[in-house]
Amino acid sequence: MAQQKPKPNLDEQIEMNLKKVYQKTLEEEVPDRFLELLEQLKEQDMRDDR
Repeated sequence: MAQQKPKPNLDEQIEMNLKKVYQKTLEEEVPDRFLELLEQLKEQDMRDDR
């Protein structure tokens, strides 16, 4: 009869910290330079479609 061992505390801490880092990344603003590049690509696509 094998019993499941509870997650060690270290695993829980790692999981919580990874979730925090991921959430912070989602909340970051997109850098202006990246937005400019996206706009340039969009304009180029529009020109190419004509």
